[in-house]
Amino acid sequence: MTHPWDERPEGERLQKVLAAAGVASRRVCEQYIVEGRISVNGRIVTELGTRIDPENDRVEVDGVPVQLDVGKRYLMLNKPKGVVSSMSDEQGRPDLSRYAEQAGERVYNVGRLDAETTGLLVLTNDGELAHVLAHPSYGVEKTYLATVRGVVKQEALRRLRQGVELDDGPIAADRVRIVGEPSGGRTIVELTLHSGRNRIVRRMMAAVGHPVIDLVRRSFGPLHLGSLGVGRMRDLTKVEVGALLALARDAKAHDGTAQDAPSKPARGKASGTKKRDPR
Repeated sequence: MTHPWDERPEGERLQKVLAAAGVASRRVCEQYIVEGRISVNGRIVTELGTRIDPENDRVEVDGVPVQLDVGKRYLMLNKPKGVVSSMSDEQGRPDLSRYAEQAGERVYNVGRLDAETTGLLVLTNDGELAHVLAHPSYGVEKTYLATVRGVVKQEALRRLRQGVELDDGPIAADRVRIVGEPSGGRTIVELTLHSGRNRIVRRMMAAVGHPVIDLVRRSFGPLHLGSLGVGRMRDLTKVEVGALLALARDAKAHDGTAQDAPSKPARGKASGTKKRDPR
């Protein structure tokens, strides 16, 4: 079967575009094409003469999207305590501009962490992807480690799972567990949730009687902080970028249902609340 892009006199050869995007060498990319591992706009292509438009065609390898625009940057920052999540601050506090300068690109943060929260923050110049990652209707999960006061009992975990009532509506954790053994009158709690409400982790823990002492965001969607040191920044790997693009693709494909109210009100977002990332 002949596809429209097979007959294009213009465009670039698929294997050349894939190699330029860092997928593999041109020879290996040719092998991928012959093996039927490459799709263009949702259709498998196996012809080495295939030409595409890198600016408009969607290309996937083994079902994982490839970013063909080499000008797009995706970075992971382990935000330090005391740094505000903005590119400039009217009060003169430390901000993210220093990290944007290090990137050498006009990148922006995806969502926010409050000044006292450390952990994973994404910086990018991909506005379309940033919208999906930050918009509360898409429900991207985030996981936090919260060091809290007191010895947390199972009853408190049950309340967090079932939902606690806050001044801006009910909220529940998607998952919650205790990490290790409580020590020195403190407990480390791991919470996963997808709400975008302001300071939500701190408010949830306070609601069950365990104020947060220290808070770190360990994961954001498919990304994990790993061993990245506080204040350090790195480019995302091709695999990580592909995972983010796949998340955005799937979210947009189910956009109609994503915009609906969640089946468990406590796990979503209160109507009329500000679009902010939890912390």
